[in-house]
Amino acid sequence: MLTAVDHVQLAAPPGSEAVLRPFYVDALGMTEIPKPPVLAARGGCWFRAGSVQLHLGVEDGFRPAQKAHPGLRVTDIEAYAARLRTHGVTVTWDTGLPGHRRFYAEDPVGNRLEFLEPAPGV
Repeated sequence: MLTAVDHVQLAAPPGSEAVLRPFYVDALGMTEIPKPPVLAARGGCWFRAGSVQLHLGVEDGFRPAQKAHPGLRVTDIEAYAARLRTHGVTVTWDTGLPGHRRFYAEDPVGNRLEFLEPAPGV
């Protein structure tokens, strides 16, 4: 039986680790976690915040995910959006999910990310 999502992997172009690290660590507030040596040789980088893990894997012929995306729950969504904006990230609010406040942003290589928080009482 499924019990949890272990991680979400997003693709990234070769050599993009240097632009991904500041976004995921400084802007999103995640911690970089070491990849096992056999996987580290492939490039990419892994990040964690609490039980949430995002893995960025190198993909030749990379194209950013425009529709597919992880949905990341946050607390104090207004403050989190402000944090991202201070790091130069464009935040696009969306009201299409009843019972939630949410916005979208893109990482430095163009992957779409959704950030959401249930409305009070939901």
